[in-house]
Amino acid sequence: MEWAEIFSEGRSAAFLLLFTRFTALFMAVPIFSHANIPMSVKAAMAFFFTVVFFSSLPPLQIPLDAASLSVALLGEMLFGLTVGIILQLAYHVITFAGGQISFMMGFTLASAIDPQSGVSMPIIGQFLALVSLMILLALDLHHWILLFASESIASVPLGGFMLTPELFKYIMHATLNMFIVGFMIAFPITALSMLADVIFGMLMKTMPQFNLLVIGMPIKIGVAFVVLIATLSATMLIVNSQMENAFYFLEKLF
Repeated sequence: MEWAEIFSEGRSAAFLLLFTRFTALFMAVPIFSHANIPMSVKAAMAFFFTVVFFSSLPPLQIPLDAASLSVALLGEMLFGLTVGIILQLAYHVITFAGGQISFMMGFTLASAIDPQSGVSMPIIGQFLALVSLMILLALDLHHWILLFASESIASVPLGGFMLTPELFKYIMHATLNMFIVGFMIAFPITALSMLADVIFGMLMKTMPQFNLLVIGMPIKIGVAFVVLIATLSATMLIVNSQMENAFYFLEKLF
């Protein structure tokens, strides 16, 4: 490829659109959007992968005027944010379940700053989120994202992304699924906590000297930890299946 062709108007516009796509992806998708990753590092990664995939770009199919390029840039940003929302909804199943478990264990006020999102989160939810992040890294989630970005160049031409009713429908379905699966993950601890509350209530009726806060709460927390450890492997399998389903629908939609 000659230098005049590389720096032509069409190739420069394609480079800008591809850089915008990678930047939006790294700002929104799990792992790459980690709050502790500096913005300069994210920008450098986006520029690096833009250079890597630039040679495989097909010719642009859009006019090279200011209005068309502005709409194309907006479409690339929406593409990255949409993919990020879909993957984040699948990933935050575990954080929603962790919030429910923390509430049932009485750890609602015991919160800490989540290093991934930079917001306050109950400690059980933060623990489950970090464990699931390590599991997903071990399963090469970051490679899945890069492979999807590579394949999206051919399936979704630069500047050709459009929001469709099917996409909105799937996002609504994924949001509903996040709540349903989150409740399913938290159900064993929730059920045992409610059963413990019933048993403690019966004990307090029969033995008024029974101190619920001194005796009941440690027992309730201990039982919840035992169930959490026993179901941790199954929980991680559910998170993995949710991410696989998200990538399956991404390939189907795009």
